[in-house]
Amino acid sequence: MKIKFCGASIGVTGSCHLITTDKHKLLLDCGQFQGGKAVEKMNEEPFPFDPAQIEWVILSHAHIDHCGRLPLLVKRGFKGQIYCTDATADLLEVMLKDSAYIHEKDAQWQSKKNARTGKPPVEPLYTIDDAEDALKLVRPVLYDQLIELAPEIRIVFNDAGHILGSAITELWITEGENTSKIVFSGDLGVTNRPILRDPVKIKKADYVIMETTYGNRLHPANATSIDELIHITLATVKRGGSVIIPSFAVGRTQELIYQFNMFYEQHPEYQSQLENVNVYIDSPMATTATEVFKRNAQVFDEKTKEYILSGDNPLDFKNLKFTRNTADSMMLNEDKSPKIIISASGMCEAGRIRHHLKHNLWDSRNSIVFVGYQAEGTLGRMLIEGAKEVKLFGETISVKAEIHNLEGFSGHADQKGLMDWLSGFRQEPEQIFLVHGELESKKDFARLVGDKLGFHPVVITENSEFELETGQLLSRDQVIMDVMDDEGIEELKDKIGVIKSELDSVLSSTQGIIENKISAEKLQQINNIVLELEKASANLGSSITSEDRDSTPLSQQKEM
Repeated sequence: MKIKFCGASIGVTGSCHLITTDKHKLLLDCGQFQGGKAVEKMNEEPFPFDPAQIEWVILSHAHIDHCGRLPLLVKRGFKGQIYCTDATADLLEVMLKDSAYIHEKDAQWQSKKNARTGKPPVEPLYTIDDAEDALKLVRPVLYDQLIELAPEIRIVFNDAGHILGSAITELWITEGENTSKIVFSGDLGVTNRPILRDPVKIKKADYVIMETTYGNRLHPANATSIDELIHITLATVKRGGSVIIPSFAVGRTQELIYQFNMFYEQHPEYQSQLENVNVYIDSPMATTATEVFKRNAQVFDEKTKEYILSGDNPLDFKNLKFTRNTADSMMLNEDKSPKIIISASGMCEAGRIRHHLKHNLWDSRNSIVFVGYQAEGTLGRMLIEGAKEVKLFGETISVKAEIHNLEGFSGHADQKGLMDWLSGFRQEPEQIFLVHGELESKKDFARLVGDKLGFHPVVITENSEFELETGQLLSRDQVIMDVMDDEGIEELKDKIGVIKSELDSVLSSTQGIIENKISAEKLQQINNIVLELEKASANLGSSITSEDRDSTPLSQQKEM
């Protein structure tokens, strides 16, 4: 039996793992790569397997980085079955159709742009029709229900506590006389969080495939982040500003609704300050996803079920408003009264949140609050790392609003939570593969696991294939990203220009103040480096021919 890691191997997106037995082929997830242009370009590459040969996809949950290439898989020949929990199946319809709509609109926009420069039109990665074809193949099942895919393969889904319907998958695969148990963590949630149950601990496995998103970081206590969010909200409203929260439409948005509900109902002492401050859910997908949550109360934790039985809907309250159309969304930015806007996407890469940032980032009265992971290369990551200016819709926007990053709201288990889950195994599995994490996160977690548990995980650093029984590395595909097209060059020039402008400002404003700290000669050296960068970026476009751009946007170089 072999496993090939085809995504979430060099980062946190594009989850996709191929298991090949003597008789069958199946996928664990088929997610979309998300992030900057270089990462997203990977979605257009051929799958490192023949989709027509895949019999089943076992889907851990409905986040796009785990399910987002299912329509593409179908478009390229997959005709098998997609197994997931019933709640995931409900969310999948929302997620895939929304994703397809975005791909179609992006393709239309790029085709219009190409037409003005004499370039051919582009095709969307997939269409709504492709998404609907994929949805026809979905087979929803319940948690703890033993499903036989074939006489040699059985699966069970366990609650992962990450988002509604998220699953830890147990697979029993028989080859000849031997039966092996594989456990795929999917994305693990955080314990003691509202709405969802805690992740289930598994006691035994031969092979484990485990996420490590926060393998080297600890979250602040969730209660601390809730208190901080409320403090930020009250302070922002007091100075006449609004709170803008980029949020993942599924999971994080519903938890925020829950927390604001509790605060509005349980703190009447703030009634005068918050009476006219509405919480707007400005995301069609989040609105629909919230309705899906309400229909799946059977998988909620006991406390949330008690609220519902008492007649109190934890996902609804007086000040909660859902915008239904573009006109309503635009009105939010025309109305300057204090408000809370929760809008997708969570990493600010698409959707209505980018319009809200354009209209609110420049105003120092406002606050931008991040409540989830921000991948490398995303606008969200740039903002939490201190960008002074960003480009939105071709316009340079100054960042004057307060930027906050509340990691306590993360839907991913932190290092302690990951260790706690892994320690549930009574003995060391034969192999533990660490995926779905940035390199340092995986390496640091592997070291900790070795020190604390005495286990010996394999850190997956490339798209690679292993023989499970022997642990032998069979192949390794180095992923090389090169998408420095004209647009990328212009972005690089803009960034270098911003650096030079900031340096010039520092040099002029600190004249005579920091001479004792940094010599004028040293400052001039720094300035010269920036000038060299500026010169290099200006020459970069001419050094990359159109032939180079067409032939090497992204390649996979085989190594043994």
